[in-house]
Amino acid sequence: MEKVRRILVHLSRDKGVPQCASFVQSITGHFARNCLDDDHVKVSCSLENNRFVLYESENGSLTQLRRAQFCPFKYLTETEAASLPDEILNRGVDVGVAILLQSSNQKVLLTRRAASLRIFPNVWVPPGGHVELDETLLDAGLRELKEETGLELDPNDVASQLLGLWESVYPPMLSRGPPKRHHIVTYMLLHCSLSHLQLQESLKPEPAEVSGCLWVDANLVKAIVAAVDGEEDPGPMPTNTPQSVSVMEVSPMGELSESAMSVSVLCNRAPAHGEDVERVSTGTKYALELWLKTLQSQG
Repeated sequence: MEKVRRILVHLSRDKGVPQCASFVQSITGHFARNCLDDDHVKVSCSLENNRFVLYESENGSLTQLRRAQFCPFKYLTETEAASLPDEILNRGVDVGVAILLQSSNQKVLLTRRAASLRIFPNVWVPPGGHVELDETLLDAGLRELKEETGLELDPNDVASQLLGLWESVYPPMLSRGPPKRHHIVTYMLLHCSLSHLQLQESLKPEPAEVSGCLWVDANLVKAIVAAVDGEEDPGPMPTNTPQSVSVMEVSPMGELSESAMSVSVLCNRAPAHGEDVERVSTGTKYALELWLKTLQSQG
């Protein structure tokens, strides 16, 4: 039997035996039977025996699973799928974890992916990465947080919750090329007892992964999520939106320097053609929307 090298997504429907998802399979669409909104479903999930299993459940806890309205696997034809290289077709669907680290004063840490990265360079996301063998989601998230930002948190010192799942594809639109990567990203919220300034003191980003760090609050997040990817009309900017925001730039040597960045950069939309632009990723906007809802529920 081949040794498992990566954590892959497995699907179970109608209480069937979980099957490894195909790279070209629409994960959200798999569960979207009879749904008015086929980009948004609720599923149960579990990480067991080095498999991330998504399944339907009437009694278990449900988690939101979402994809972009322009998700390539909604529109990929059989001919286009068959033309993908074997090394892509045989990849399966990977599992990632992203950490929304909330400080005691209700700010969340975002990082800008390094320009040298092959996937989503210069895009703002929460710290995160792949889940490794025999890890829990929380362990994987804390490991990635430490590797990318230098922040080392004890799992006993944080309260965690699964916010939602996102079907991530790169490139994010067929108009920008055939799919090369396919992930289900698990967004986890961590409540930390330290303020963002206290956490900032321990920031030591890895320059090969991170080129900038930014703390966002609810007002800024409302402006970011209002810039809906796939819609041309920018619409009005929410009131009380700042013109600029403080960003910690990361040098090639890992040194930090503070600079101001226009908020309009964070409100950029995913382009349908050409090179990508510096922006907040579509999946991150989804996770930030869920975060805003948790703040509202706390009163």
